Amino acid sequence: MKMNTLGSTGLIVSELCIGTLPMGPLQSNIDVDKGAEILLEAMENGVNFFDTAQMYRTYPYLQKACKQYGKEVIIASKCAACDYKSMEDAIVEAMRELNRDHIDIFHVHAARADGSVFEKRAGAIEALLKAKEKGYVRFTGISAHNPALVALAAGAEEFDLVFPLINKIGLGILAGTLEDMLASIELVHSRGKAMYAMKALAGGHLAGDMPDAVNYVRSIPGIDAVSIGVVTLEELSLQLKIFNDEKIDPAILAKTKAQKQLKILPNLCSSCGTCIKYCPNGALSFEGKLPAPDPKKCVFCGYCTPVCPEFAIRVK
Repeated sequence: MKMNTLGSTGLIVSELCIGTLPMGPLQSNIDVDKGAEILLEAMENGVNFFDTAQMYRTYPYLQKACKQYGKEVIIASKCAACDYKSMEDAIVEAMRELNRDHIDIFHVHAARADGSVFEKRAGAIEALLKAKEKGYVRFTGISAHNPALVALAAGAEEFDLVFPLINKIGLGILAGTLEDMLASIELVHSRGKAMYAMKALAGGHLAGDMPDAVNYVRSIPGIDAVSIGVVTLEELSLQLKIFNDEKIDPAILAKTKAQKQLKILPNLCSSCGTCIKYCPNGALSFEGKLPAPDPKKCVFCGYCTPVCPEFAIRVK
């Protein structure tokens, strides 16, 4: 497994970062033991970098795998809090649930945010910086789907890292184009700030073109790691082959296709529109009485799932 220095942080991370969102309650909701088994297999095959978040509810998977592995790994988490207390509590929760005395990287979770995030989340950013000062967080970051926010983060002293959304078709990029995001990533890179990338497979839309899609993001200057979600040992094996530049059996690739779906259960949905309001990509709108996803915008992030008051949304 190729190892890279994550920008100016000095952290040595595997180029493959395992994103835990898909295995958790927002998406596949696989058994904790099964998820931990997959993560442990990744660790034993050279992966030392893992991405999670408060809202993913996947800390138990990582905690169990890390306990079994017994060696140090790099963990990044994030929180969408706006105020000081909520961010402070989220950092404490992460340390407690992961059984660690620090979190290596902690992001402001700003998927749907624009440049106003610095004002709207000033309290949360202050708490994040205070946690870094105390040693509870080693490096601060911001996750973003908006090219303008990525560009602003390039010059923001508050953040050591940027975690942008990027894929070769530009799916999920907010208020901008693929070219806009590439320009913003180039700006971050020129400032020497660390980056790793999300949504290289566009939430599963590019699963049928997986090696090219992943290698497109790997080739972008300044991207030191790519976060990819896996929910089976077979998916992990394929990612390990891609990142190890191994030859892949065409028969395996032929079976790989986009399979994710977002379903809204009509017998449970109350048509309140909350999911539409909170969708970070503007991918939901009413079709008749029920919300429906736009396949050209939906990246199956599952962020709509926890805000639904009727528990009517499934991402699988």
